Amino acid sequence: MDLNLLRVLDALLQENSVTRAAGRLGTSPAAVSRSLARLRRVVGDPLLVRAGQGMAPTPRALELREEVAELLRGCDNVLRPGAGFDAVHLRRTFAVQATDLMLSGLAGILTERIHQEAPNVDVVFLPEAAEGGPALRQGSVDVELGVLGPLDPETRTQPLTRMTVAGVARSGHPLFDGRIDARRFAAAGHIGISRHGKRLGPIDSALAERGLHRRIAVVVPSHTSAMILARDTDLVALTLADWLPGTISALGLRTFPIPLDLPAIDFGMAWHPRNSADPGHRWFREHLAAAVRGGVAGQRKCSAPAAHEGLGGE
Repeated sequence: MDLNLLRVLDALLQENSVTRAAGRLGTSPAAVSRSLARLRRVVGDPLLVRAGQGMAPTPRALELREEVAELLRGCDNVLRPGAGFDAVHLRRTFAVQATDLMLSGLAGILTERIHQEAPNVDVVFLPEAAEGGPALRQGSVDVELGVLGPLDPETRTQPLTRMTVAGVARSGHPLFDGRIDARRFAAAGHIGISRHGKRLGPIDSALAERGLHRRIAVVVPSHTSAMILARDTDLVALTLADWLPGTISALGLRTFPIPLDLPAIDFGMAWHPRNSADPGHRWFREHLAAAVRGGVAGQRKCSAPAAHEGLGGE
């Protein structure tokens, strides 16, 4: 059945007039009359019959009136982007690829947000995989979150926030006995964080410009293990400034500004374009972005009283 015929039928059944139906459809009465003739043949019923100066629907037409209207509403919902979407009815699991440090401060905020609107939506957080975005292309990951490296050319991205790196060490660390300058920072033993065992990075380049070198005594694959190791040793780890202040305090750690000119870190999210127009995916991305920005703002507010905690005394 031609969808246009259904629209003509709907207009005729609503107006009971060829002329008014033509006006509603923006076409001519002659075109509507031809369509009515086709509809009569297809349905096997006259549908509208003469009644004085007007037209009256047949019993079959009355049966079809609401059914046709409902059918067209359903078609419009399918063809109109995002139409008819209601998060409360969404049953779906979204996979997010993120670092353990990012998800530690985000998972609770995100799940609370989405479950207020969509109690049947679940989130699976996955560890960072090989760069390049193949998981997005393959569909095993819905959103990649964090510092976005090289991605497939078709991948869509959205910047979220900018954060700075801070040092973190146990509260009784000798570093806190004095002013933490570049030389004292470099002299401390350090914990490297790399999934691939990489030892050197921007900090080492910045130290080298000053003729300094740090010893990376151990390399671990996650920020969580680095913080636990820093708690139990005199090694220094890295974290994000103003991120997870409650967790850092509970672990007996203190943060301090790194005494080097380091660039800020840009965080964003990436997804495959096949999901761009999907209303459920778009709804999830909006909540994910809001959770990241809200989490950063909230944790910075919580950590504000301790902003100069790690500067040390003179």
